Amino acid sequence: MKKTLILIASFFTFNGLFAQEMPKWVKKARKAVFSVITYNEDNKILNTGNGFYIDDKGVGISDYSLFKGAHKASVITADGKELPVTLILGADDMYDVVRFKTAIEKKQEFLIPASTKGEKGQAVYILPYSTQNSVNLSKGSIMKVDSISNNSSYYTLDMKTAMKEVSCPLVNTNGEVIGIIQHNAGEEATESYALGVDFAKGLQINALSGSDATLKSIKIKKGLPEDESQAQVFLYMMASQLEPKEYLEILNDFITMFPNNMEGYLRKATYYMTEEGENSVKEVENNLKEMAEVAEKKEEAHYNTAKLIYSYCIGKKKEELKADWNLDRALKEINSALSIAQEGIYYQLQGDIYFAMQKYAEASASYEKLCKSAMTSAEAYYLAAKAKELTEGSDIKEVIALLDSAMTFYKEPYGKESAPYLYERGRIKDNAKMYREAVIDYNNFYDAMMGQVSAEFYLIRQAAEMQCRMYQQAINDINKAVEMEPNNAEYLSEKGGIHIRLNQIEEAVSALKKAISIDKNNAGAYRMLGYCQIKDKNTYKEGLDNLKKAEELGDKVATDLIKKYSK
Repeated sequence: MKKTLILIASFFTFNGLFAQEMPKWVKKARKAVFSVITYNEDNKILNTGNGFYIDDKGVGISDYSLFKGAHKASVITADGKELPVTLILGADDMYDVVRFKTAIEKKQEFLIPASTKGEKGQAVYILPYSTQNSVNLSKGSIMKVDSISNNSSYYTLDMKTAMKEVSCPLVNTNGEVIGIIQHNAGEEATESYALGVDFAKGLQINALSGSDATLKSIKIKKGLPEDESQAQVFLYMMASQLEPKEYLEILNDFITMFPNNMEGYLRKATYYMTEEGENSVKEVENNLKEMAEVAEKKEEAHYNTAKLIYSYCIGKKKEELKADWNLDRALKEINSALSIAQEGIYYQLQGDIYFAMQKYAEASASYEKLCKSAMTSAEAYYLAAKAKELTEGSDIKEVIALLDSAMTFYKEPYGKESAPYLYERGRIKDNAKMYREAVIDYNNFYDAMMGQVSAEFYLIRQAAEMQCRMYQQAINDINKAVEMEPNNAEYLSEKGGIHIRLNQIEEAVSALKKAISIDKNNAGAYRMLGYCQIKDKNTYKEGLDNLKKAEELGDKVATDLIKKYSK
């Protein structure tokens, strides 16, 4: 018994000495450690735990499992102050760590990361959360060091830790943080683990984080990527994933972080352009003004304004437009951009605006300048051709020449990328009565599409084939159209008409009767069927009745046929 008392006395004497010899850095370092409380959507406590600050701006780290499913969180500092978690800055579920930012009242005490990684056999401490100046440090050593991703380390410790020490900092004898304590394998485990602080410090939001399941499981607002270009991509990615008000918050954060980047002002103007109310108009104009002021290249600001207003105008009637957001202002802005720099993309927008204003000659001129720029492409020549086609008094040969230029961007055998231009050139030639040339383009279009065409295509091609007396090809095409859409009365009527022209009366009658069975009001089918039947005395009466039916339905040609063939 006496021996036991001596041992107990010795134990308290050792602890007292250790408390007296507590490192000088502890008193300051303990202020960097905090308690974490997370809440669910009903504002009820979800989890509690620990964490610590890693910079003086309120950035801290803790274990991810505390935050999973959390809608709100706050930290309690060593001084007893409650500070809300404002942003999630990164998370990793595999290593159970999260990086976040809290509100701060002043410059925050934080733990300085060790200049060198921990080594096997090195003495370490666990610095617990405490509201008292007196801190009970747990002391141990590093038993094993493993390398993990991002050039970081994972430590196995020769010490036993409790649940209350999870997410507390692992520090060296100088008070520099080496890692963050992780969950043990079990309560009785004699080994403990710590994740290298550099891994946690390196957690970031990137351009693709919007779809990250780990981050999405935390319902607290996420921060922006710290890299400006990544943040810009993030804005683009999140535009379709967030509710409008949430997206507006991100835009405001972006502008705060990158006040000289015009993308934030442009996107904020875009946001308010679809909103109602007088304030929305002011917000749009203010943000467009801010964008113009921060833009290093003023022509880009003019271009962005022109594009925004042009996009707003498309599909709206004049009386639906707000403020002076109209095509005239869009044109003025893009002309201002072109007065500074003659870029192809500016000419394209100028052409688009003229086209929307139905000023096709001007649009064609803009597109032709686009064709002569570094941005020349098959699409540029197509746009020029389309505008030229719609210009009153234009030469159809010039339209075809522009489409010929579009096709110079492709080589035979043609692929799907060239298909739209082949079809358009075929259509233009068809309209110009260049039927054989049109059929060649239609055939090349068919090959480019690898035969994956619509029934309507077969109908269009057969019409051109009939004009240049390619009768068998025309029959094959109309049969294919009917095969694809057997209940289309229009196609059956067209089939009947082809057979009449080729004097294939039996086939014509069969197709026309089926067309009428599908559409009882198909005047053309009644007229053609009547024409086939009235020439035969055996079907004369039936044919006359069908012509009269066509006449009732408003077919004037049927009236002439009745007069001609009436006995």
